[in-house]
Amino acid sequence: MLFLLSFFSGVLVCNSIPHLAAGLRGEAFPTPFARPRGVGLSSPLVNMVWGWANLFIGLAILPRLVLFSSLPPLYNSLFLCFALGFLLSGLYLAYHFGKRRAGRG
Repeated sequence: MLFLLSFFSGVLVCNSIPHLAAGLRGEAFPTPFARPRGVGLSSPLVNMVWGWANLFIGLAILPRLVLFSSLPPLYNSLFLCFALGFLLSGLYLAYHFGKRRAGRG
């Protein structure tokens, strides 16, 4: 269960980055609240709130995970699950939004 929480913590933290960046730049960006869902654009304010929620929840999970480990983070299997979640989420988002921007999605 801890490995799954660590993985999803990485997914949430990674997903927060494009939403926070779009919100800070004042740009519209897709969120689950847009129509059509995940494809339409949401306002910068919605992106800031959605990005903050992802970051807050993702980071809120981490202290609980650290309590169960005595190893330094880079040697910790929970950290590796976090990093894997971050990486896989980033790869998927890059692929998905790369297709959208190229007009293929």
